[in-house]
This record gives sequence, C-alpha cells and structure tokens, in this order.
Amino acid sequence: MTTSTSAYGGPSRTIALLAAWLATGGSLFFSEVMHFTPCLLCWYQRILMYPLAIFIAIGMIRRNSDIHHYVLPFSLVGMGTSLYHYLLIKTDWFPPPPCLDGVPCTVDYLNILGIINIPFMALVAFFIITVMMVASHYEPYAPVDDPAQINGIRALVAPAAYPVYAVVAGVLIFLTVMAFLI
Repeated sequence: MTTSTSAYGGPSRTIALLAAWLATGGSLFFSEVMHFTPCLLCWYQRILMYPLAIFIAIGMIRRNSDIHHYVLPFSLVGMGTSLYHYLLIKTDWFPPPPCLDGVPCTVDYLNILGIINIPFMALVAFFIITVMMVASHYEPYAPVDDPAQINGIRALVAPAAYPVYAVVAGVLIFLTVMAFLI
C-alpha cells in the first residue's frame, strides 16, 4: 500500500477542523443564544469536542501528520457518548440516568423531522471528525526543504476546502433560520 503525500496533507484535516468548529459554535449558539441549558451528557460531549477544535488547528499549523493519534480517542469516546445520549432520548432501551441537578438528559430541545436533535448533530460531527482523521493517516504532509515555503495555514485557504466552506455556511444559515422559527 502506498501513501500519497501532499503539501496540504489533503482536505481531510480541513474538513475535520470545520466539523469541530461548527460543532463548537453550534453548542455555544444553542446555550448562549437560544438559552438551552445543557444536560450532563451534553457537557460530556462538549468536554470531548471543544479540545478538538484546538488540537486539529494546532496540528494543521504545525503540519503534524500524526494528528490522528491524539484526536481519535476524543472523537471515538464522543461518538459513543452522543450515540448513548441520542438513544436515551429516542428509545426506551436505557433507563434514564438519575439527574440530581439541572436539566434531565432526556429533554429534547430540538426535533427536526423526528430524527435530528442536538445529540444527533454531535454524533454526526464526531463521526465526520473520526472518518477524516482515519483518512488523514493516509494523507501525510509532504516533506519540505524550506519550512517557510509551505505551512499548515495554506491548507485552510486551499481551493479543495471551498466546497466544505460552502456546506458549513449552508448549515450555519439553516441553524440560524431554524432558531428564528422555533
């Protein structure tokens, strides 16, 4: 098996970074703008997501090809937590945890099409980050003679990232419209 090398390390890291930023921004939007009080499981998901927005950015700036080693543990545990939270709300497979303080973990603030809610969106973000980090393993950064010639910031403005930015902008517009309709 051969691995490809690219100056930008491929678009996978950029997609993962945008997913982490979108999830972080979305959680802050729901709590600070929409005034949805996070439950205990929401806090656990935030604890796992927020560092990813920083780790991935630093890894890209430093052109770290091994970024997946320290991102995957967070994203895999986050996927498990989000899936449990989603199933807790949508099914009766698990008994609700005894929430002694604050909002119960079974509260469903958002329900789009009967499927999409906040834990589902977190699950999708963690899934995207996980898949992109596995893909990044096969897309190492190309070695450079002059470090000033190519840096990780260029990956953020690479033309390959433009469609991803369009999707993120569309999701942000959708969330903003939904916020005004709720």
